[in-house]
Amino acid sequence: MNEPASGPAFRNPALPVAERVDDLLGRLTLEEKIGLLHQYQAPVARLGLRPFRTGTEALHGLAWHGPATVFPQAIGLASTWNPELVRRVGAATGEEVMAFHHKDPQAVGRNVWAPVVNPLRDPRWGRNEEGYSEDPWLTGVMATAYAQGLRGDHEVLRTAPTLKHFLGYNNETDRFVTSSNLPPRVLHEYELKAFRPAIEAGAAVALMPSYNLVNGRPAHLSPLIATARSWTGDDLLVVSDAHAPGNLVDPQGYHDDLPQAYAHAIKAGLDSFTQDDDRPAATLGHIRTALDRGLLTEEDIDRAVRHVLSIRVRLGEFDPATPYDHITHEVVNCPEHRRLAREAARQSITLLKNDGILPLRSPKTLAVIGPLADALFEDWYSGTLPYRVTARTALSGRCPTLYCEGVNRIALRTADGYLVAAPGESGGPLRVGPERSGFDLFDWGGGAHALRAVANGRHVSVGDDGVLVNDKPGVSGWEVRETFRLEERPGGVALRHIATGGYVTVADGVARITADPEAAAVLTLELIDSGAARAAEAAARADVAIVVVGDHPLVNGRETEDRADLWLPRRQEELVRAVHAANPATVLVICSGYPFAITWADAHLPAILWSAHGGQEYGNALADVLFGDADPGGRLTQTWYRSAAELPDLLDYDIIANDATYLYYRGEPLYPFGHGLSYTGFAYSGLTLSATELTPRDTLTIAVTVRNTGPRVGEEVVQFYTHQRRSRVKQPLRRLCGFRKVRLAPGESRTVSVDVPIAELAFWDVTRGRFVVEEAPHRVMVGRSSRDIRLTAAFTVKGERIPPRDLGRPLDAAAHDEYDGVVLCDAAVDAGDAVRATCPGAWIAFRDADFGPPGAGPARCLLTVASAEGGTLTLRLGDPLAGRVLGTATVPPTASRHDYVQVGMELAETAGVHDLYVVFENEGVLVRTLEFLR
Repeated sequence: MNEPASGPAFRNPALPVAERVDDLLGRLTLEEKIGLLHQYQAPVARLGLRPFRTGTEALHGLAWHGPATVFPQAIGLASTWNPELVRRVGAATGEEVMAFHHKDPQAVGRNVWAPVVNPLRDPRWGRNEEGYSEDPWLTGVMATAYAQGLRGDHEVLRTAPTLKHFLGYNNETDRFVTSSNLPPRVLHEYELKAFRPAIEAGAAVALMPSYNLVNGRPAHLSPLIATARSWTGDDLLVVSDAHAPGNLVDPQGYHDDLPQAYAHAIKAGLDSFTQDDDRPAATLGHIRTALDRGLLTEEDIDRAVRHVLSIRVRLGEFDPATPYDHITHEVVNCPEHRRLAREAARQSITLLKNDGILPLRSPKTLAVIGPLADALFEDWYSGTLPYRVTARTALSGRCPTLYCEGVNRIALRTADGYLVAAPGESGGPLRVGPERSGFDLFDWGGGAHALRAVANGRHVSVGDDGVLVNDKPGVSGWEVRETFRLEERPGGVALRHIATGGYVTVADGVARITADPEAAAVLTLELIDSGAARAAEAAARADVAIVVVGDHPLVNGRETEDRADLWLPRRQEELVRAVHAANPATVLVICSGYPFAITWADAHLPAILWSAHGGQEYGNALADVLFGDADPGGRLTQTWYRSAAELPDLLDYDIIANDATYLYYRGEPLYPFGHGLSYTGFAYSGLTLSATELTPRDTLTIAVTVRNTGPRVGEEVVQFYTHQRRSRVKQPLRRLCGFRKVRLAPGESRTVSVDVPIAELAFWDVTRGRFVVEEAPHRVMVGRSSRDIRLTAAFTVKGERIPPRDLGRPLDAAAHDEYDGVVLCDAAVDAGDAVRATCPGAWIAFRDADFGPPGAGPARCLLTVASAEGGTLTLRLGDPLAGRVLGTATVPPTASRHDYVQVGMELAETAGVHDLYVVFENEGVLVRTLEFLR
């Protein structure tokens, strides 16, 4: 190929990206192209292409590559309700990624796997800390801000942000094999709504599918990947989650072998396989086999490689220089980033309750108490903390303090003596001896406990040989080996190691793990020192007690592990109660990645604050808020419930049918979405609307005046909600449509406004498969939270009236209005949804089905069905149990769930508009479509 004097086109930054990609793609051999389809992309030396690696974790700072600035967890960032601040955090993280990349380009790639935009549907989800909000609109706002910061404002990308995890992913329990049931309205109004903004804005340039299945089909094979690509005119890179491609065969069993599975994945839109770590050979071999079998064509490979190369071109990899070449390691944890970390932590702290004890008024002595009072933890996606400012550290710099960790110190007695920990930093095997040895017992909830040896201050872990050793600085690692459950046994307890499932036994005088529960050592827990009693003594000697409790981000609520309940860990709850009994002037500080049902604390304590794990500057930020140097700026982005009993099943994703999240929840929450108090008061007045009658093409401007009525400077988050008051379908009780965060001096007033495009009030019309703005009255609600509404106003939208269902067109069974006892499933391997009965008597309903005038109604119905064992379907009008029978059909056994046949039924004469029910008389029957014939 003759080259122009300026060099190959793909290295010319003056050319359009598509032209540069075309040039480079045309130069690659098929084998070279295949080498680009793995996370660890092979170099192409003859063209000067270096190795390229996808996947640098950067959720709230750069992770896994050594000390870097650690910002609050993602849910904490969102709790600031400050998108510009979140953008700045993203920008700082992006700069530090570049600094590490310049230091080691092969280890630290510029395709960053952040942000997480799964809406926080259920607070029991183990990865709750990684998301932003239960509201999809707010999630989209924060994700766009963070991703924009990561990518930078230049045409050349600083980093290539990746949205994860697409789609319907809110459970760790059996996450590889569970299918998220997403009815059309939940899919379009809730799940997709969170992902679209960052892609549409060009802030995110890549997408990661999730481990789970959606409506019976693995997310990595979803036709919805193509939907996501339609949101942008640029190439969207799609990368797999770690080891997810291999799951398509085992455990998901969706394909018979990996070449077949990988071919399907590439055709569905997957471009980069994160499989087998840095060993791509097997993955690429399966792709070659798929080509040899004719399951893939070179055009399929080219399509995937184009997306890969587009990102690399946009990152400036082939340019003579980039706007980021000047970034050095000096930017990492620089003073500016430290100040930003403190500001983000401060603005995230949320005041849940205050009877007037806060801000602190020059206390002479503070008791600083609790298992998190002098600890900062890293979560799985944290960077390495470059330094730690704990609550104790910061508060002791403000006034004299008394410190108590508040955990029980115990001894573990066996039938032959005590378990004894070795001294010295490296510790040693736990042995049986005559002298009592102390262990501090930490309760992290969900039955998970950790033991720290008094002998050397190290945690007890289990080595690969099964021996218990006190050699770890704390709970750590992907596979946490420092936690145990206490199982009651006659005469004592057995220690069960959570990671292995084995039990602690004693053999040859050494504590080790056995798989045999009958061989477990029965231990007596002897209390040496009560943490609650010691804490109460300290609290009684102080003016104010500050109790810091919460979760450990690697235990009981983390990736791979959901929570079973919402309660504070039992021993932490006992600690809080004991401290309050000793000193009523007790302030509870909760540091966690998820909500707790702290009903007793809310009823009894004078003040409660919450924040996510706040990073390296957490203690300074907390002290700023407690002493009133700063107003608490956080507001909840997630409902705090009174009990897990108020939640639907963890695996039930239909928030509409289940009245889930603040959008539909009808109960009385402990703390509502948007809640957060200030040290001052605010008055709302002068609510105005730009119009009271609007069309779907209009934009409504809502304005309100807010005044600081107190004696202090304060921060307020003015929240705007809408509610559609009449509709064909169930509408949200309230829906966030905008917010403004303002800082006001005492007596200061400010008018703030938001613009709401009426098109954003649309909902998904299942009868026609599209969004619709309905003709209806609406209400605007403005206030301090979703439940603390100060002012309201009405307006009307002149939109559409949804007509009755047209039975002249086939009905998709999945596009029903209501259901009972069914799940959505894959109608075919590649695309399409069907409905499957999970029990006899299940049904789906089609509201307002139009059968036409008398004498002109349909005479027959053809149903596209499948069933392993066969069964019967009944059509009824008006009611699934007692409604008039319109017809019945027998479903024959079919070869597989993807082998559909048509069955017909004669229909009783019917006219007019009726609610139509399809009743499944047998479990396991599937229906894909219904066609009415006249």
